[in-house]
Amino acid sequence: MALHTLAMSLFPYAFPILFVLPISIFLVLRKSKNGSSNIKVPPGSCGWPVVGESFKYVSLGTQQFMGERRSKYSTDVFRTSIFGQKMAVFCGAQGNKFVFTKLLTSWWPVTVKKILFSPEFSHIPVDEASAAMHRFVHEILKPEALKNYIPVMDAMAREHVESKWDGNDVVMVHPLSKEYTFNLAYRLFVNVIDDIDHVRRIYKHFAFVTSGMFSVPINLPGTAYSRGIKGGELIREEIVKIITRRREEMEKKETTLSYTDCLSRILLVTDGNGKFMSEEEMSNYIIALLIGSYESTSTAVSFVLKYLAELPHIYDEIYKELMEIAESKGEGEMLKWEDIQKMRCSWNVVCETLRLTPPVQGGFREVVTDVSFSGFSIPKGYKASWTAYTTHKDPECFPDPEKFDPSRFEGNGPAPYTFVPFGGGPRMCCGKEYARLEVLVFIYNIVTRFKLQIINPQEKIAFHSFPIPMEGLPLRIIRHNM
Repeated sequence: MALHTLAMSLFPYAFPILFVLPISIFLVLRKSKNGSSNIKVPPGSCGWPVVGESFKYVSLGTQQFMGERRSKYSTDVFRTSIFGQKMAVFCGAQGNKFVFTKLLTSWWPVTVKKILFSPEFSHIPVDEASAAMHRFVHEILKPEALKNYIPVMDAMAREHVESKWDGNDVVMVHPLSKEYTFNLAYRLFVNVIDDIDHVRRIYKHFAFVTSGMFSVPINLPGTAYSRGIKGGELIREEIVKIITRRREEMEKKETTLSYTDCLSRILLVTDGNGKFMSEEEMSNYIIALLIGSYESTSTAVSFVLKYLAELPHIYDEIYKELMEIAESKGEGEMLKWEDIQKMRCSWNVVCETLRLTPPVQGGFREVVTDVSFSGFSIPKGYKASWTAYTTHKDPECFPDPEKFDPSRFEGNGPAPYTFVPFGGGPRMCCGKEYARLEVLVFIYNIVTRFKLQIINPQEKIAFHSFPIPMEGLPLRIIRHNM
């Protein structure tokens, strides 16, 4: 009885202890998990364990996902978790500038690494792989090489238009653009010309690769990630065979080197120690190069044509500029470097298209040391992301941002770090000039032949890893009277 009375007398004091102790333990554990209480990480949510917010990111698409979280948490920087990684998402021109500095290093999601690289190379640090990729790409996209690609681009564009566009009243622009840009890239970088069945087989696998690269990283049968890994394996096997055969031909001096023979030039690329790359390593980088020159440029081509079909006054300006070039050419004469430099108005139209509908919607980096931005601390090890939409659609960067206005790019053009379809800083896309040539050559071959009319102005666009017209972007084409 005495013990019971003692217990009851102590209860008013014991109850706060029993209530506060679990909360204190929770706060201590949370503090130890998040680091020092002095660290003010960006606001946001990391979603579910393991998968984080990956499902929402994939289902909503980059633009909507980023827009919703920016409105909810911070217009400057917020945190999330996608692709199995804690990530700080930087926004606006200052965010772009910060991400593009040398304070952050290259990083690729595990989905990208496992699909692009064969297993024996998947352990290579991203910085090392990125440096090797830049050496690799520099050799085949240097200015003197690009100048020699223009006649090949023009010839293939003419052949494509004659075989796929001529004789039709309506064409499905997006699938045709993808077919053309892939065939061109494969012709230039792998030098396979006549084996149509082989090219079609590789093209089919590439659809799985591109859809799997930014999918939820669950490697189970039937998932986009699993199909992407399998597609990457099959493509590498095919390319390794081609590389091996070409290397043997070069050793036997059965082939000669030219600027349009990229594969032979690639075989001469060495690493930082002067060592030639293996067939397997080369196949990794060729796949990455094909992806970079295929999906993004086909998307750019498609949407340029979409806007030209919707805006007759813009089309008329481009038609006038391109016809002046066409009328200066002799019969059968191919485009050359000097002709491309005259396409100033056309390039402004392309840039405005890239602003409104950027094919590459953002990129990733890694924080290598504790950094601060906009009053928040981002710990070492966090991944970083940026997206073009936070400036491309910002009225402070581009007044009346939904209006298609190519004049924005006249004179000095947009303010620094506001127009970023190719990234920026030391890691700006090294294929920018290749993309410029490819898009302009293709547009030249379409506009000088056809008047364009939109079929469905209300066609929906899905925004995932790339913007995709849901109906394939059907356009009515009317041949000019020549």
